[in-house]
Amino acid sequence: MTTHQPISSVPIVRPTTASLPYEPQSASAARRLVRDVLADWELEHLSDDAELVVTELVSNAAKTGCRTSMLVSAARVSNRAGRVVRFAVRDGSRTLPVLVPGATGDSGRGLALVDHLAAFWGVDMEPHGKTIWADLRVDRT
Repeated sequence: MTTHQPISSVPIVRPTTASLPYEPQSASAARRLVRDVLADWELEHLSDDAELVVTELVSNAAKTGCRTSMLVSAARVSNRAGRVVRFAVRDGSRTLPVLVPGATGDSGRGLALVDHLAAFWGVDMEPHGKTIWADLRVDRT
């Protein structure tokens, strides 16, 4: 399900964050972060989907042309989707991501993948950029 409005979330544990450069290679560092944090939280069953989601979020941020660093985070939260792990990427661009329904080309499919895998996803606009996030349910049914 897609949302572009913030969803009230209550943190269960302190988020894990990493500052990464705006480079395509940052996706592999973000995947390592995801694997490690999910192993620490004994939520390895989310790893495959979580790695895909964070790769797409980081790849989109790397394409913005920003020159500083992006902030990647993972947090266990409770919200209207239930208990979820929220993966987020903060970047310095205020350009909104675009979901391209039915995209079949070389680009445009990433956010559709996020939309398919996440219980909810959205964008929080900030004074000097945005944070795009995706919630994966802890208990998959």
